[in-house]
Amino acid sequence: MEPGWVKVDLTQVSDQRAYLIRITTRQALNRLSNMQRSKEAYVGSWLPEPLLTVPDVADDVELAENMSMALMLVLETLVPTERVVFVLHEVFDVSYDEIAAALDKTPSAVRQIAYRARQHVDARRPRQVVLARLTRAALDSLRHAIGTEDLQGLLHVLAPDVVLVADGGGIKQAALRPVIGADKVARMFLTGIGKIDGVLAVRVEGARIAGLLYVRNPERLTRVESATPLTLR
Repeated sequence: MEPGWVKVDLTQVSDQRAYLIRITTRQALNRLSNMQRSKEAYVGSWLPEPLLTVPDVADDVELAENMSMALMLVLETLVPTERVVFVLHEVFDVSYDEIAAALDKTPSAVRQIAYRARQHVDARRPRQVVLARLTRAALDSLRHAIGTEDLQGLLHVLAPDVVLVADGGGIKQAALRPVIGADKVARMFLTGIGKIDGVLAVRVEGARIAGLLYVRNPERLTRVESATPLTLR
């Protein structure tokens, strides 16, 4: 296992950037492997851990696209090496040569991995970018309808084929499988959940909510307690 950055005598490191990329990559791969084992024993749906950022990513269209829960969920479907290569190159603009050195692979092999990962992500990421104000308006309508127990109001804001994926981790009440259809999702909120006490991300099509990702497990909400400074690159 690579030693941590803070424990290294930097005077002995000839290329500090390359070394930092290498240890970050190795630690990321180790974490992904550990996460995979945790997911296999997890109760119900596993959703990405929400992250509170400064500034709010919703204020930056490109940053919001790269940090959305929807994209994080797509990244969960990549194998660890594909995920690391995709994030390093597409988000942090690390070159193929640098990634290859960190992974002990050839640049050509890394390009092939990146190509597969990009094809996979592009085929599954949302096709349309929705204005932040439309998403906020839909969320406000959803919260109001839930707070006033307004079934018709919920049915109005939810798309007919809406899908709700909830992550309770066996700690909080949540459907173990995706809930499909406006009527079922609305009744789940009114009779099964009752109030929004976690992090809810929505996918809006037109003016209606077509998808909901709802993290209720308190063990997966620790990173929303304080903001993380964030920039795209």
